[in-house]
Amino acid sequence: TTLVMLTTMKMVVAALSAAFVSRQTKAFVFPSAKMASRVYAGQRTFKTSSYLNGPGTSSFELFSAVEEVDPGVVEGTDLRVLKYPHPSLREDNDEITEEELKDGSIAKIAKEMFMVMYAAEGVGLAAPQVGINKRLMVYNEYGDSKKWLSEVVLVNPKIVEFSEGIDEESEGCLSFPDMNGPVVRSKWIKVEAMNLKGKKMKKRFKGWEARIFQHEYDHLDGTVYIDRLSQEAREEVQPRLDELVAEFGEGGSL
Repeated sequence: TTLVMLTTMKMVVAALSAAFVSRQTKAFVFPSAKMASRVYAGQRTFKTSSYLNGPGTSSFELFSAVEEVDPGVVEGTDLRVLKYPHPSLREDNDEITEEELKDGSIAKIAKEMFMVMYAAEGVGLAAPQVGINKRLMVYNEYGDSKKWLSEVVLVNPKIVEFSEGIDEESEGCLSFPDMNGPVVRSKWIKVEAMNLKGKKMKKRFKGWEARIFQHEYDHLDGTVYIDRLSQEAREEVQPRLDELVAEFGEGGSL
């Protein structure tokens, strides 16, 4: 009986591992093949989940030949993804007022942000990335417009608690094309925010969704993912950053 149980457990673990790897994405690593979160291409490194290999397992790597998507002009909106070092990425972002929620302007912006996000095959987007310096973010953890029930709009969000546990995964960003790097984030967070109707909410995010939130939340504080890279990782992407600065010209905010 013990042998049968062990054999069955090994088969279950093998099946879970295969399913997990088959669900790799165009950006970061998680749930669906369309989930090109803040899209980047190339090497991804992440910690395997404990339910697959047990606590303390070593990291492994996934590779992809898929490059990030620059949506350019998106039909139905004038919003565009701004690239580093555009000043909007470093500006202070104002809290959204009750009047702005009531007049429908924020709902319109959120709708158009989703349009841009899907066109870029992303899973999340913050308002400063499209030149709107408001504390607004949108995301869909599946990055699939057909799964619109998973769309989340957060108004004036704030993190009220971080987990002690952390993990490291490779991140990229639509505002930083053709580059990525390892970023340490909290495994879970507790958040307070409002929806488009002004209703207050509290929620605990964990895993993949927590990482999406933290990445977009950084944008609302004028922080970008390169600010969280180690010195070594920053040196690796510096040549590409120099190219982006040169392409932008004068007036950029580093």
